[in-house]
Amino acid sequence: MAIERTLSIIKPDATRRNLTGKINAKFEDAGLRIIAQKRIQLTEAQAGKFYEVHKERPFYGELCEFMASAPVVVQVLEGENAIAKNREVMGATNPADAAPGTVRAEFAESVGENSVHGSDAPETAAEEIAFYFSGLELVG
Repeated sequence: MAIERTLSIIKPDATRRNLTGKINAKFEDAGLRIIAQKRIQLTEAQAGKFYEVHKERPFYGELCEFMASAPVVVQVLEGENAIAKNREVMGATNPADAAPGTVRAEFAESVGENSVHGSDAPETAAEEIAFYFSGLELVG
């Protein structure tokens, strides 16, 4: 098994409801370590740059507005197959399809306000981590 790193974002709908600790407990209970973490307030421009891959999608503007609506917690998770493990813990994007016990099944309010973001591949994980963190901030 490969030790990987992945980006995780606890989104505004979850930070508004003080769910950071509960969500982090799910990651840690699954064997993932939080090796970097900070609470930040994104601007719409920053959210737009981060989600630029979705620029042509109809939900892009709404996504950027939502991500700038309240603080988020950005963090780097590390562990064996961390990308797949994080995605398993998060659950399906649509909370109605998410497995019981997953973050989205328990905490998401809708498809758009689904409480968490996670990288989907090693290449995107590296890019996403570098967007928010310098190498000095990764303390695994």
